[in-house]
Amino acid sequence: MSGARRVVLWRHGQTQWNLEKRFQGGTDIPLTETGMAEAKAAAARLATLQPAVIVASDLVRATATADALVEATGRSCAYDPRLRERFGGSWEGLTQAEIRDAYPAAWEQWQPADGEHEAEVGERVAAAIGDVVADLPAGELAVVVSHGGAIRAGIGRVLGLQQPLWRCFGPLSNCAWSVLGESAAGWRLLEHNAGTLPEPALSDDR
Repeated sequence: MSGARRVVLWRHGQTQWNLEKRFQGGTDIPLTETGMAEAKAAAARLATLQPAVIVASDLVRATATADALVEATGRSCAYDPRLRERFGGSWEGLTQAEIRDAYPAAWEQWQPADGEHEAEVGERVAAAIGDVVADLPAGELAVVVSHGGAIRAGIGRVLGLQQPLWRCFGPLSNCAWSVLGESAAGWRLLEHNAGTLPEPALSDDR
């Protein structure tokens, strides 16, 4: 599709709570030294795509990741709190094992009683992506820096999938990304959990 736009949804680099498998949510956790190195390495690759727009969650792990791309491209970055990770309520700071032991029923549904519902996350992230796309010229690419759960929910909502299907998308690794692209039929997922630059797909599909 000539002039199709693309959106790269880039997860932040490693944090200490990632290593400890703690639910981060809205808690503002910085990158580790490894996370900073991951961001710089990934930014060097993403910079070759010449993004026209960079937008990030305002949580420090996302802003620090975005800073690496700002440095690599010379572009400025806008910050949008709608791109934050899902608020986890009383789960925040707990390990997965601690959540499972303390809240077994909620664990099965992956829904903290005092936390944000995944559908709400999908709505706000998709709205933020929609605003980015609204100002993105034809044929250009935007990089949106966010969080694993938020990105999954946003993708599901943008693609118009029913919420139970959102978990068909596997998790994103630290500093990996997914790519949404325009087609004649609307937005579709071109790549997921990628860490290398996209290459043209050779197939009978359009």
